[in-house]
Amino acid sequence: MRGAWESRDDCPVRMYRVSKSYIAGSAALRDVSLEIRKGEFVFLTGQSGAGKTTLLDLLFAAERPSEGQILMLGRNIARLRGSAIPALRRRVGVVFQDFKLLQGRSVEENVRITLDVVGTPRREARSRVFNMLRQVGLQHRRYHSPESLSGGEQQRVAIARALVGEPEILLADEPTGNLDPDLSIEIIELMLNAATRGTTVIVATHDHALLERYHRRTLRLEAGQLAEDEARASADL
Repeated sequence: MRGAWESRDDCPVRMYRVSKSYIAGSAALRDVSLEIRKGEFVFLTGQSGAGKTTLLDLLFAAERPSEGQILMLGRNIARLRGSAIPALRRRVGVVFQDFKLLQGRSVEENVRITLDVVGTPRREARSRVFNMLRQVGLQHRRYHSPESLSGGEQQRVAIARALVGEPEILLADEPTGNLDPDLSIEIIELMLNAATRGTTVIVATHDHALLERYHRRTLRLEAGQLAEDEARASADL
């Protein structure tokens, strides 16, 4: 556990003794407490079924905790009314494992939707989307439909959508799962750059090569519990 449970503006993600059960007597998360600072890049790791996706779902307010408190950007998740959740989510970028791309829209429209929601002027939005797609190597596919793309390309569209709005918090669930090693490094570098600009980044991964390459704080879940919180050197190898 990092620090005491107190009001701190420099910790946009805070969990205190959080548990989540879907079935009585079976906990997906158990008694998890942690704080993550503004601009911090954190890996979340653990075996399949350890609770990584559940933890991210709780932070995104897709689920409510069974016990404990979660503060996201100063808002108590358990006390949020349904009408307040969209406003919180506009400040959080998410890369889902199943991408959640809109199949009836082009790649450009899928990425731009993040900016449309907050009323970004169309010309500015198109420029930002093009630049973001160029960063993930997909500017030449911007008018294509998601179903015409490979799994790895769809993953990069999802990452571009999450980053284009310059979110205060970025949650990424296995963002490099369908990518080759070189492209995985490029994507992590994009997220690291976002962290240097002040975005708090949490990346769930089971890719040990990434953990070894990047010496960043690593949270390891084991059977729903926080088994390790390793504060590693911030410099890359």
